[in-house]
Amino acid sequence: MSEVKRALLAYSGGLDTSVILRWLIETYGCEVVCWCGDVGQDEDLDEVVDKARATGAADCVISDLREEFVRDYVYPAIQAGAIYEGSYLLGTSLARPVLAKEQARVAREVGADAVAHGCTGKGNDQLRFELAFQALAPELRVVAPWREWDLRGRSELMEYARRFDIPVGATQAKPYSIDRNLFHISYEGGVLEDPWRAPDEEMFEWTRSAESAPDQPAEVEVEFERGRPVAVDGRALAPVELLTELNRIAAEHGVGRVDIVEDRAVGMKSRGVYETPGGSLLHAAHRAVESLTLDREVMLERDRLSPRIAQLIYAGFWFSPEMDMLRAAVEQSQQYVSGSAKLRLYKGSLTLLGRRSPHSLYDEDMATFEADESYDQADATGFIRLNALRLKLRRRPESQ
Repeated sequence: MSEVKRALLAYSGGLDTSVILRWLIETYGCEVVCWCGDVGQDEDLDEVVDKARATGAADCVISDLREEFVRDYVYPAIQAGAIYEGSYLLGTSLARPVLAKEQARVAREVGADAVAHGCTGKGNDQLRFELAFQALAPELRVVAPWREWDLRGRSELMEYARRFDIPVGATQAKPYSIDRNLFHISYEGGVLEDPWRAPDEEMFEWTRSAESAPDQPAEVEVEFERGRPVAVDGRALAPVELLTELNRIAAEHGVGRVDIVEDRAVGMKSRGVYETPGGSLLHAAHRAVESLTLDREVMLERDRLSPRIAQLIYAGFWFSPEMDMLRAAVEQSQQYVSGSAKLRLYKGSLTLLGRRSPHSLYDEDMATFEADESYDQADATGFIRLNALRLKLRRRPESQ
């Protein structure tokens, strides 16, 4: 093993990272500083600090990243219409680059020569963290215990924890793994590895089922400026407040559940169940405002970029030159995407009620089916003839 003097460990206080903390000390003989980024995972961070120190950490640093996460990662994804494989709103994927960026910054601040994480060798997160480290702090050594140690499963981790008196409250039985932040909750693994098995209703921590949602619908208006949400029902809100409010409303009405089989970046398929209540609402509202304000060809080009941007986010390439270029294009497309959308939420469904914008390209006089003087319908004849010319000139074998 090459020498590591001081490592900064991305630490949650759970079984895996608690074992990793002790393993780093025992294996590398190094000093370990723990670090936890708060992206809204709803944990007792004081308890995380206490656990880290009790397990042998020299220190434990907490970073509040909630505002940056929503403002600089969630909102650009909304602007881009970035949805992976048509369903996944990228909740975990979007949190990883802000965490990796801050971990690299803190590593330099505390004088660490290595960073460590608890991502497995089968998952996407190892890519998201390590590609970011290579882009932002390539001088730091990366230690990935799951790719180095001989501990192969949860029972062996529990045995290691017992051997070193590591204070963890985990049991060997775990029905699935959970990742939570301000944007979503994900559930993977365990009983969910059978794609035929429906998730238990008791699993969901955030959203109501459609059956238990209120019998009366709710209406909500979301206002955007340059493609970024800025207000809910006429109240200007900062990013964290706005997303929290939309999460509350949408979750209450059962909006935001998705159950998909997705393609992991490392090549295998994986089943994931997600709750993204506020994000689902934001995507629908944003699209509605765009329908008024984006030129047809700009919309087409942006929509061509959307799946590519989603793929890059999913695979860990947020800090890449191609992402910089694509995000610049999206920002340009959003310069007139300002206005409001009104939606009805009812038992898991979202229904668009209306949209308006000071930059609307919709012209009622032009669009009307009533008599008007803005559009000469006879002009369509020449338009059709020109568009049909290449079709007429095409020679099909079956017509000869």
